[in-house]
This record gives sequence, structure tokens and C-alpha cells, in this order.
Amino acid sequence: MWLINSSIGRKVVMSVTGICLILFLTFHCCMNVVALFSGEAYNTICELLGANWYALVATLGLAFLAVVHIVFAFWLTMQNRKARGTERYDVTERRSEVSWASQNMLVLGIIILLGLLLHLFNFWYNMMFAEIVGMETALSPTDGFGWIVETFKNPVFVVLYIIWLVAIWFHLSHGFWSALHTLGWSGKIWQKRWQYIGIIYVTILMALFLIVVLAFAFGCAPSLCAGSCAA
Repeated sequence: MWLINSSIGRKVVMSVTGICLILFLTFHCCMNVVALFSGEAYNTICELLGANWYALVATLGLAFLAVVHIVFAFWLTMQNRKARGTERYDVTERRSEVSWASQNMLVLGIIILLGLLLHLFNFWYNMMFAEIVGMETALSPTDGFGWIVETFKNPVFVVLYIIWLVAIWFHLSHGFWSALHTLGWSGKIWQKRWQYIGIIYVTILMALFLIVVLAFAFGCAPSLCAGSCAA
């Protein structure tokens, strides 16, 4: 099958799975922004996306996309390193058109993977997994708002999430337009346009995630103020 046996096919798989993951990040970002303004509304979404069959199917599908993307990323990286041989040890000046992110996608990928594992532990493990197996937790598995508050009270988690988000920004700033280029959706004119569009899009996306982290870390989210006023 050419999607697996050829280098171009593997890049297509990387591109398609990458675009799907960006779309998920967009949905996840919109969901997180809700938590800034209403803890009740956020928990309603969490209940809707709890251990229901459709949420489980979506989670399995998302996990499949993530695993395929990660495996193919390492596969292509090792293939490229093998093809370059000893040339990768030569000291050469980086060309201006080659971004720092494109030359460090493996390192960025490892940081993103470690951040993902931390995120899964803090939220998926204590929420969906706990609800499925009936595990006792400090908070209700459907109290997503409470888990956000609890997680970002810890300054260590705040710093780790910031590092994670910065790594994702660098990764996507290259991956966004690169995926479209691989799929043939950019030519001489549109390649630069997609680069600018991609940078603007992922900057807004990561900035919103960062705002959520910092707002809860410093206790200045409107939803927290509303909760304290109601109490």
C-alpha cells in the first residue's frame, strides 16, 4: 500500500492525521474558553462528553489518529536521518527559508508527547477513565471545572503546561502549512499565504489555551469570580 510503503504516502498520512488533530484542538479550545465564563456550562459539556458510547468512540478515534501521527512522525524522522547518513553531523548554516521548528520537529514532538501524557493523567484519567471503571477520585469525574481549578492551583503544572503550549505552537506553526503543501493545496502563490494564515491561526489557538491556564492559575477567570460571588 503506497500510503505506507512510499515516503510521499507516509507524508500524506502525517498531513491528514495532523489536520484532524488541529480540528480537535480547535474544538477543545472552544470548550475550554467556556470554562472561563461558566463552570456550570463547562460541566454540562463534560457530562455530555462523559463515558457515553459516542464519546468513547470519538476518544478511540482520536487516540488512533494521535498514535498514527506519532508513529509516522518517528518513522519519517528515522528515514530522513538514515538517508542523510553522516551529513547530519556536518556543521552547516541554516538556510533562511528553513524554520527552526522544521529542523527540530522531533524534539518538539517528544515535548508534546510528554505534555499529552501529563494532560491525560490530570484530566482523562480522573474523568472519563474514572467514570468508566467506577474509580473513586477527589472530585466527581464529571466536575471538569473543579479539575481545572485543582490542576492549575499547582504552579509546577502551570509551568509545564506553558512549556507544552509553546512547543505545540512551534510544531503547528510549521505543521499547518506543511500539511497543506503535502496535500497539494498550496502553490507558489498560496504557500506563503498559508504560512501566514497558519501562524495567525495557531497563535490565536495557543493564546486562548494559555489564557485559560493563566486565568485559573491566578484565580482571575470570570467564572471563578461568579462562583465566589454566588457563595
